[in-house]
Amino acid sequence: MNSDKTALEDSFGPVISCYSRAQAIEDGVLVDVTDVAHEAGFKWPVAITLAAWCDCVAWTERDNRFQVHQDESGRLWDVLFLAFYAIRSTTDPGDRLLFSLYRVPRDGHSIKAEEVRLKLMVGPGDAGESVVTIMLPTED
Repeated sequence: MNSDKTALEDSFGPVISCYSRAQAIEDGVLVDVTDVAHEAGFKWPVAITLAAWCDCVAWTERDNRFQVHQDESGRLWDVLFLAFYAIRSTTDPGDRLLFSLYRVPRDGHSIKAEEVRLKLMVGPGDAGESVVTIMLPTED
C-alpha cells in the first residue's frame, strides 16, 4: 500500500464509495467523445457531461422540423473545436478554463444562435492519466 494512501486512511478512514469515470460513462452521466476529440486535436480522452451534451450538442429530426436544420455531429464539432482553440489560446496554466460558443437553444422555436459558456477541466482519469471533461459552468 502506498504511503500517501495510508496517511489519508489514517486521517479519514477507508474510502466508503468511489464512482469512477468509466462508471459515469457507462451510466450516461458522461458522454465519451474521445474519437471525435482526437480529430479536433485533443491528445487525451474527452468526455462531456450529460447536461452540457443536452444543452449544446443534442439535436433531433424533430428539432430540424420546428427550428433550424442542424445535426449532432456538427454541434459536437463546434464544442470540441472551440474547446481546443480555448486551450491553445489561453495563457492561464490552471486545470480549468471557461470558453464560449454560439449554439441554437433546443427549445422548440429558436432559430438564432445564442452564446453559452462551458467549462473545461483537466484532471486524473481512473488510472491517474490526464483526461478532459467539458461541462456547464455550474457543474464540477
